[in-house]
Parts: sequence; C-alpha cells; structure tokens
Amino acid sequence: MGGFFGAVAHQDVTLDIFFGVDYHSHLGTRRGGMLIHDEKDGFQRQIHSIENTPFRTKFEKDLSEFHGNCGIGCISDTDPQPLLVRSHLGLYAITTVGIINNSEELIQRYFSDHGHQFMAMSSGKVNSTELAAALINQKDDLVSGIRHAQQVIDGSITILILTPDSLIAARDAVGRLPVILGRNEDGYCVSFESFAYHKLGYDDHRELGPGEIVRLTADSEEVLAPPGDKMRICAFLWTYYGYPNSRYEGINVEVMRNRNGALLAKRDSEVGHSMELDYVSGVPDSGTPHAIGYANTSGIPFARPFIKYTPTWPRSFMPTIQTQRNLIAKMKLIPVHDLIQDQSLLLIDDSIVRGTQLRETTEFLYQSGAKEVHIRPACPPLLYGCKYLNFSRSSSEMDLITRRVIKEMEQEDRQIDLKNYVDPDTPEYEEMVGRIGRQLNFTTLQFQRLDDMIESVGIGRDKLCTYCWDGAQ
Repeated sequence: MGGFFGAVAHQDVTLDIFFGVDYHSHLGTRRGGMLIHDEKDGFQRQIHSIENTPFRTKFEKDLSEFHGNCGIGCISDTDPQPLLVRSHLGLYAITTVGIINNSEELIQRYFSDHGHQFMAMSSGKVNSTELAAALINQKDDLVSGIRHAQQVIDGSITILILTPDSLIAARDAVGRLPVILGRNEDGYCVSFESFAYHKLGYDDHRELGPGEIVRLTADSEEVLAPPGDKMRICAFLWTYYGYPNSRYEGINVEVMRNRNGALLAKRDSEVGHSMELDYVSGVPDSGTPHAIGYANTSGIPFARPFIKYTPTWPRSFMPTIQTQRNLIAKMKLIPVHDLIQDQSLLLIDDSIVRGTQLRETTEFLYQSGAKEVHIRPACPPLLYGCKYLNFSRSSSEMDLITRRVIKEMEQEDRQIDLKNYVDPDTPEYEEMVGRIGRQLNFTTLQFQRLDDMIESVGIGRDKLCTYCWDGAQ
C-alpha cells in the first residue's frame, strides 16, 4: 500500500521527515522517498529502493545534504515518488497513496489529443502519481485540480503536495485512508499514522474528514475544501495494516484487535465448537493481539509456539515473486518445540488471502509435533480483490483461495451466487469454509463474522469499507 509524512515549521524539518517516513515502513517494501524545500536552495529530493534494505539505512547517508523548513516523504509499494512538477500552477512536489484502476481510460480521455507524454516505468505502466499531477494541472488552481482528479479516478487517491511555502493535504473523497494532523510550537505535520509524530514532539491536532483539503504553514491551518458527509474508511486497517499504536477515527488498533479476538472466543463458545485446546497463539505480528483477546476471554492459556526471527527479519520484507514470498515467510518462523509437541493449538492470523503461507505454517507445526491445529482468521473470508487501496499484490481475484474453491464448486455444475458465500449462515458459506479447511489441512477452520468484526471496530457499518468481504461499495 504505502504511507506518507510531511512537516512545515520555523526550524529545519529534515529529521522529522526522515523519522516520520521511517515510521511508515510497515506499509510498504518497495520504495522510499524524501523531498525537502529550502527558501534559498530550493527543492532537494532522493528516492531509493527499499526492497533489500530498510528505509532508514538507505537514507541515512543523504541527511547531510537535506535542509529546509518544509518537506514531504513517502513509503511507496507502487511508483517512485515524491515527484517534482513544473506547470502553470507553479513548481510543486507531490506524493500520493491509493490506486487508479482507469489510468488508460484517463490518458485516452484527457491527454491523447494534447501531445502529452508520460514517462513509462519498467512495467510499461504510467506512474500513478504523475498521472494524478497531470489531472490536477488541468485546472486553474490546486484545489480545483485535486477535486477534479479525485472525481475522475476510479479507485481512490490521497494527496500530499509541497509548495515553496506550504503543505497541502487532501484526504481521498470518501476517507478510505486516514490523514492526521499533528502540531507543536514550531509548526505542523501531516501523517498517515498517528504514532509517527508523537516521538518527534508533535501533539495530536485533528483528523481530516473525507475529501477535506487543508493548507498548512508554520503558523496557520486553512481549510481549502470542507469534508464530505460520506465516509468509507478501510476496516482492514484495524485488522491488519495498522500499527498497534495507531488510532483511526479515535479507535486504537491494538484495542480493536483484542476486542476482535474476544468476540471470536465468545462466538466459538456460543456455537459449541468442541475443542480441547492447550494453547492459543497468534501468527506474528498482527495475529498476536487477536490471540491475546481470545485467550483472555476463553481462559485458554496464550503461548508463542513459534517466534519470528527479528535480527535479520526486522521488517516485513516480501519480494514480488510468490515462491520467494512463501520461502521467506517460512524462514522467519522458528519453532519452540516444548510448546508444540503433542499439543492442540488454536492459531489466529489476521486473514487468509491465498492460503499458501498459513498452510506452510500449519505444516511446520505438524512437523514439529503438534497434535491439532485449529485456525481462526481475525476477519471474514476475502471474496473480492481490493480496488481502492492496492492492499494486495494479487493480479487476479482467482489468487484468493475463496474464489478458487468457489470456482471448483462452479465446475461441478453448481449455480454460483457470491452473495450466498458472504452470509455465514448459509450452507454454501459453510461448504466453502469446509473445503478451504480441508485443502489447507486445518483441524478446524472458522472465520470471524463480519458483524462481529465491525462491532470490535466500534464504528457504524455505513462508515466502513467492507468491499473485500461483501462487495459493498
């Protein structure tokens, strides 16, 4: 996916941008970028690949060359950014988070007759941030341009712009991702993650509303476009993507995950699943707080039968090649045999996407002597590929294990209505879950229900994006 951080102050903000961006490293593993503006020396920019080396290591050597009182930076899982743009709107820098599903259509509609050229990346695709800037530049001012871009883009786009004298932050039209402002005596910052600025001496100021656009200087905050009424913030932020310290719409990630695990345990108890368990465990790292919530509610001891080897795997480095991803996921986890041998374990992961990694983990537990491995994903079955945030590298919905299982059922001359696989009370849903469990060799498998997960977030369903689970837009 990706994250961003910006700051404007009366003093040099280079270190604020450096550490603020670094605190977003859990949101992406491909590229990082920093861009600082100095009144005398202008814009300074650097972009590095972070696929093999963390952001901090790559950018430490650049710090001595950066200086200025305002800047932006990003972690990007897609395109190289931030970009520096020269247009009739002036010289500005831009970084974005989101996804543009209709880029080819937009290029044909707005740019095919005007001799406009885009720099193609190695994949042959256009840089999404460059396309967003080109759409912004069609209008007579930045605010109108941002609104235009957000209206015509199919997907979502959150935008952070740096001009020579200010920051402009624009949350996507229905607020699928957070944009949070921090403040101290010297100026303002803007961030995806709230915890990213606390250690830098900024206090919580406020969150932008859906579609809201603000301009920040060291001394002022100006609302350029008011927030809209409709919000669809991504519920997956709490279940998986968000860092434990983060708060979105006032709801802490770690607290939500504990509540979510507690509701999983309560549901298991109510439906009478007969399991004699020795331990409850979470797949590190995001599955762990869900497991703690389950253990505390069920009374079953929490344990860590395997540990992530952090000295050489301190971050979630995952290459784009799936076979390499599977191997690295396996290599990270080291068993604690005394907590596995002849034990019945209940394992909670944040989700099941392809199922490959969790199957490998389960097999590794069996090979280490586990008697039973019961699986409880912390969210419902993923039935639809995300078209708003690019949270998965899946090239097709058939990468999802749910869709592959449903395809098998369709090939058995079954009439398929996906709505029946969303509702956990239908026989079709029950059969799908049973087939997934057997394919992945789980002793039992029960997904979290969507209504329980939403209850654990504590925000109305009408304000949450649940598209990947139920197809609701």
